[in-house]
Amino acid sequence: MTILSRILCLAIGYAFGIFQSAYIIGRARGIDIRKVGSGNSGTTNALRTLGTKAGLLVFALDFLKVIAAILICRALFANGDIGIGRMVTLWTGLGCVLGHNFPFYMSFHGGKGIACTAAITVMFSWQLTIAGAIVFFVSVILTHYVSLGSLLGTLTVLIGGVIMGGMGLLVLTQAQYVEMILLLVILVGMAWYLHRANIMRLIQHNERKTYFGKHEDHP
Repeated sequence: MTILSRILCLAIGYAFGIFQSAYIIGRARGIDIRKVGSGNSGTTNALRTLGTKAGLLVFALDFLKVIAAILICRALFANGDIGIGRMVTLWTGLGCVLGHNFPFYMSFHGGKGIACTAAITVMFSWQLTIAGAIVFFVSVILTHYVSLGSLLGTLTVLIGGVIMGGMGLLVLTQAQYVEMILLLVILVGMAWYLHRANIMRLIQHNERKTYFGKHEDHP
């Protein structure tokens, strides 16, 4: 990939990422999701404040916007090369996460990028997808802490990517392998940073639990 193609992937990803489905669906119901629950414009807050159906719709839309952006950029820049395709996926995905987390028209306050990161993982490697999904769902089912599942799931993807890449299973050159690690560290690091308040609440045992099928009252 050239520097220009990386920049274009970031830009296209950002353009797709700024579509804030949680905010739009909330507004359609007369609710500003930034003013209820955690104030976060993402899937978890939508599940808690808008209900399970709305929350799942938010997840689906956030997931699909990343898939669409990646498919477009792959068509433009990958040229059928597996290694380049994986790099295009990560660069475009990073742009989507930046747009989702920091939309310029919402004062750079959006979601935390977990649904977007899940979509990146699906497009990057089916093995990492399965590993991350298992860790996420087992964690959430056992604890009802979506934040814990998100943290452990993203960490699994990072560690799994490093291991698989080191074993040659991702069909990457050495330079691409190093670039992959850097991009995964940025993506996972961003997710963990935006969950820093959740991490403190988990440590203090007062993190909010999420039960599917229920939602909080709001004004």
